[in-house]
Amino acid sequence: MSIPAIRNTVIGRIRVGAILLLVLVAMAVVGCKRGAQGTVSPGTPQATKVQILLDWKPEPEFGGFYAGTLSDAFSKRHLDVDLKVGGESVATWQRVDRGEVDFATTSADQVLIARTQGADVVAVFTVYQTFPQGVMVHKARGFMTMQDVFSHPGTLAAEPGAAWLKFLLKKYGSGQVQQTAYAGGVGAFLAKPDYSQQCFVTSEPLVAKGQGGDPQTFLISDDGFNPYTTVLITRGKTLKEKPEIVKAVVESCRDGWRAYLDDSKATNAAMEKLNPEMPAQIFDEGAAAQKPFIETDETRKAGLGTMTADRWKTLDQQLLDLKVIEKAPPAEDCFVNPK
Repeated sequence: MSIPAIRNTVIGRIRVGAILLLVLVAMAVVGCKRGAQGTVSPGTPQATKVQILLDWKPEPEFGGFYAGTLSDAFSKRHLDVDLKVGGESVATWQRVDRGEVDFATTSADQVLIARTQGADVVAVFTVYQTFPQGVMVHKARGFMTMQDVFSHPGTLAAEPGAAWLKFLLKKYGSGQVQQTAYAGGVGAFLAKPDYSQQCFVTSEPLVAKGQGGDPQTFLISDDGFNPYTTVLITRGKTLKEKPEIVKAVVESCRDGWRAYLDDSKATNAAMEKLNPEMPAQIFDEGAAAQKPFIETDETRKAGLGTMTADRWKTLDQQLLDLKVIEKAPPAEDCFVNPK
């Protein structure tokens, strides 16, 4: 082969090599851009799918969970969270115990009841530090205390067998009030002047007032029954085998609730679309009204959602005294503050 031919061949190979190098560089750049836009790149952790079952409809009491899905609270910890909506009297702890959902919300007394029945459920976060359950009466009746509800003729609508109701009945007796099952809503309350009913003081009273009623509320916690409420639970097995996932969920919930407490507007708008029966005004008023029930001096020191053994021991003893449970499960086994 002549020298010119050799030179042309070498130059041709160099050109082909250069072209291939440029193609590879271009592909790498495109890959980086795609990764930056959300496509999973090599080495990026896959998101863990997590289900959280709520024990009621989308309302301010769940605002922090929804805020977590709207912000990056869950996603930055590589969690893909599916919030599922329960309904009235849904025993969410049973579905957690059966492994049908990863997490759920319930109340602390239900956690104790569940554990006495052999359920493997543990509380890992609580929304409410103060029990927001109350009894709503007509202000026109002139009642001064919770005792007046039970010592005067009329009707009290409440969930039969509820631990808080047993507590009040033991304290005040049934008196002259007639008990009936709580059917939800405020229609009966607005129609009957001698009607009292259970309520979340951050919800039904606001709805009743918005519809022209004259609600007055008495907090059950003021009478001495104060269980943690809207408690996030999971299985003990999950806590043992996947502690990093439980910790990530709890940290995400804490961030979500911090965001909701600071600014609830966007989350309320999203929840209103899911629960159009509740007016936007009630979402906003409820979010504001519940703040002191969620954030306290204690949570400012220890963090939102934290719990203490003393509170669980007190509830243990109260449920024993009320014969709601026959044997108290060790308080330390009922909850954990993931670190």
